[in-house]
Amino acid sequence: MRLFFCTIVLVFSLASCSNKFGTALKSKDNEYKYKIAEQYYANKQYGFAQQLFEQLFPYIKGTDRYEDMYYKFALCFYNDKDYANAENIFKTFAETFPASKKAEESEYYRAYCYYKQSPKVELDQTTTRKAMSLMQAFINGHPGSARNKEANDIIDVCREKLELKDFKSAELYYNVGQFRGAATAFNNLYEDFPDSKRADEYKLQVIKSYYKFAELSWPDKQEERFNKALAECTDFVERFRESQYLEEVKKYKQQTIDYLNKIKAKNEQDKKTNKS
Repeated sequence: MRLFFCTIVLVFSLASCSNKFGTALKSKDNEYKYKIAEQYYANKQYGFAQQLFEQLFPYIKGTDRYEDMYYKFALCFYNDKDYANAENIFKTFAETFPASKKAEESEYYRAYCYYKQSPKVELDQTTTRKAMSLMQAFINGHPGSARNKEANDIIDVCREKLELKDFKSAELYYNVGQFRGAATAFNNLYEDFPDSKRADEYKLQVIKSYYKFAELSWPDKQEERFNKALAECTDFVERFRESQYLEEVKKYKQQTIDYLNKIKAKNEQDKKTNKS
C-alpha cells in the first residue's frame, strides 16, 4: 500500500513538473521564464533549465545576467554528461568573456570534457590527445591555478592510455609473427615514452623481435639482422644495469653471438670449398 502511495505521488509530481515546464516554455513573460529556469537549475533539473536558458538568450544578451546564464547553460550540458556540446559552449564562453572570473574554470572544464570523451584504449585516441593538449595549455596559461595538479594527473592518465594502446599494437605484431614490424613498433614505443616504468620491457621486446626476425630470415640476410639484435642487446646492458630483465638480455646476447660465430664459420668454410 505504501509503495502504491509513493508511486502515485511520484506520478503526480512528474506531471506537475512537466506542466510547469510546458507553461514556462510557452510563456511570453521572459522574467517568469528566467525565474523558472533558475529554479530548475538550482534543483539540478538541467535538461529543463537548458531548454529555457536557450530561449532566453535573445532577451538576456547584453544584460548583467548574460554571463552568468551562459555559464550555467554550459554546465547544464556538462552535468547531463553531454560533453561534446558542453566543450563547445565552454570554448565559446571563454572567447566571449575573456575577462570573466569564470574564464579559467571554463577553460579547465573544456579540457576536462575532452578527457571525459576519451574512449576505450582500443579505439581512436584523438580526443585523448586533445585533452592532453588542452590541459597542458591550461597549465601554461594559468601557472598558479589550484587545478594544475589535477590537470597534470589527467595528462599522466591520458599518456598511460596512449602508451597502453601503442603497446597493444606492438604486441599484436609480435603475436602474429610480424617480427620486423614488432621491432619497429616496440622501438617507437620506447622512444615515445622514454620515462615509462616499462621502458626496459619495451627494449627487451625490441631485442626479442629482432632476434626472431633474424632467426627466421634467409641465410644471406641473417648476419646483418643478428648484428642488429646484438647492437640492441649491448645498448640495453649499458642503459639498464639494474633491470630485472638484464639476465634474459645477456642470454639473448650470447645466443646472438653464437649464431654470428656459426655464420662466420660457415662463410669461411664456404670460401675454402670454393677455392678448392
